[in-house]
Amino acid sequence: MQKSKLLFLTLSAILTLVSLPLSACSRVTYTTVPGEVEATEFQGVKLTAIKDQLNNALKGTQVINKDTYKLTVDGLVDHPLSLSYADLQAYPQISQLMDLNCVEGWNFTAKWTGPALSAIFKDAGVKPDAVIAIFYTADDPKGYTSLDLKYLNDNNIILGMKLNDITLPPDRGFPFQVVANGKFGYKWAKWVTRIELSSNTNFRGYWESNGYNNDASINGPSGN
Repeated sequence: MQKSKLLFLTLSAILTLVSLPLSACSRVTYTTVPGEVEATEFQGVKLTAIKDQLNNALKGTQVINKDTYKLTVDGLVDHPLSLSYADLQAYPQISQLMDLNCVEGWNFTAKWTGPALSAIFKDAGVKPDAVIAIFYTADDPKGYTSLDLKYLNDNNIILGMKLNDITLPPDRGFPFQVVANGKFGYKWAKWVTRIELSSNTNFRGYWESNGYNNDASINGPSGN
């Protein structure tokens, strides 16, 4: 009887572990674009070298073709957008010093450069009833995560197209990574193909649907 109970508990534990969402944590690999030099310091702060930065992915690196890439911005907007990589480069490029903090306990400091989401949203003409932005990605086309529109505007959140002055490597989310200031890393969406402006405050992305806190503040809890 005791052996049967022990076997049952062991099997239950294995099934529980298997059912948990998995991510691959690895160091960033990249090939430098000719003429680019990685920054080692910004605003007097030493930057974490790209080779020393850790990174998570749901389904491994997603490969996006720069020449055919289009970012769709739609939903509750007056003028839906379809932006190429060159279109994103044409917006004013803002550089920010920012830490990326992972719920696993690691972090790094980097210089991020790219366009402000507020400038893109201005061109799209966001409707008054829009309250969140949902980020659809190549590895989660159902909607990877969302962020409050007020948070995005108040914090001048950018789309990081460059990391330490290097074109964002494929395994970091090329063409850009959402630089979600003050949020845990699972809000820093990569390989984004669509941004939907929405009024659906009940939306929950991949990690949030699996128990992670939807606010994701680094000063708050990681779970619900």
